[in-house]
Amino acid sequence: MQKLFWANCQSGFILTFNNVFLSCKLLVLGGGSGGCSIAAKFAGKLGKNQIIIVDPADRHYYQPMLTLIGGGIKQLKDSSRPMESVLPNNATWIKDTVAHIDPVKSKVITKEGDQISYDYLVVALGLELHYEKIKGLIDSLSMANSGVCSNYSPQYVERTYNTLSNFKSGNAVFTFPNTPIKCGGAPLKACFISEHYLRKHGKKASSRIYYKTALPSIFAVKHYADKLMQLCQERDIDVGLREELVEVKPDSKEAVFKNLDVPNDERTIEYSMLHVTPPMSPPEVIKCEPSLHDPMGYLKIDKGTLQHENHPNIFGIGDCTNLPTSKTAAAVAAQSGVLYDNLTNIMNNKPISSKYDGYTSCPLVTGFGSCIMAEFDYDLQPLETFPIDQSNEHLSMYIMKKDLMPQLYWHAMLRGYWRGPGLIRKILHLGMGR
Repeated sequence: MQKLFWANCQSGFILTFNNVFLSCKLLVLGGGSGGCSIAAKFAGKLGKNQIIIVDPADRHYYQPMLTLIGGGIKQLKDSSRPMESVLPNNATWIKDTVAHIDPVKSKVITKEGDQISYDYLVVALGLELHYEKIKGLIDSLSMANSGVCSNYSPQYVERTYNTLSNFKSGNAVFTFPNTPIKCGGAPLKACFISEHYLRKHGKKASSRIYYKTALPSIFAVKHYADKLMQLCQERDIDVGLREELVEVKPDSKEAVFKNLDVPNDERTIEYSMLHVTPPMSPPEVIKCEPSLHDPMGYLKIDKGTLQHENHPNIFGIGDCTNLPTSKTAAAVAAQSGVLYDNLTNIMNNKPISSKYDGYTSCPLVTGFGSCIMAEFDYDLQPLETFPIDQSNEHLSMYIMKKDLMPQLYWHAMLRGYWRGPGLIRKILHLGMGR
């Protein structure tokens, strides 16, 4: 018999028959950076067939590389690997989508109807991209030579460099939506890299560059924001704060922005190039279970321990959580160490002892050969690894971002060996740093 499953949290309709029933010690939802890292950390500890990972993707992408691909610095083929190659050998991979989480019964149901019971659950489902929420955007991204591009999806990222290469004159516009996003510095990086490209190729004089962000400042941490605003002024980048892209008109090549502080105030800008960062949200499957999420729909976990506030056998990691820090791979690395320590203690009936301080990092590439390495904590205070002023541009930080971090990701983080630069920071600061 063929199994059938359908779930819709709005209608509440669930139909199942001929399901496959599975059980495990640890169930990991999501095969991204957080899910892979945690599965790898526990794979040797729990043994064969004790871990199940649910993810529908064929390939695992190193998402921080997408910005460099958009600037022509890296190739798309270098940004991903087959999913099966990055998951632990002794874990079971269910190639399916999570359709329903029942935290009371400690059970998950997949889209195909498999039912998985767990002792412990790690939710690492990331964020969903919503290009459809901006009127006209999807149509624009489907048109050749429309001038509209986006680094945030492997489907569209190559359009960015193609658009940049074909740019002759006019306005180049870069946007930041009115939602939390993956890597809050990526839209600005796309802007800086593109500006430098136009300068290098003698096209800057015939262009005007706009950076439009829904945020009240160019960057959340003042230590870096001051330098970034200075760079924008030096490079003649027009920065617009509290402006949200609401519509793209591909026929007339116009972008419509809403002023978030003034009701009914909209402005239309013509563009030759429009790089769009789409609105994002936590996955619907989290928002469907009231006891799992906060008022914004994010997984509700303790910001220190990463344990769920309502369900002690559930932990969360990464972008889908309500942790008040920037959503980056560096943050996931630091969280993975804390989560591993605390979940191990829970499994052994010991008290939780490890605390996450909100550490995150955003390598702000400001051009070909330059990078500001922003590192900070929950309090938006710098938490820098190197004994230099990282608010300045450095070639060494650019090389680290371009060449070293991908190797660290593939060969250390996804294998469970990397939990952030905390130890290195202490050593380089002679034991005086956190």
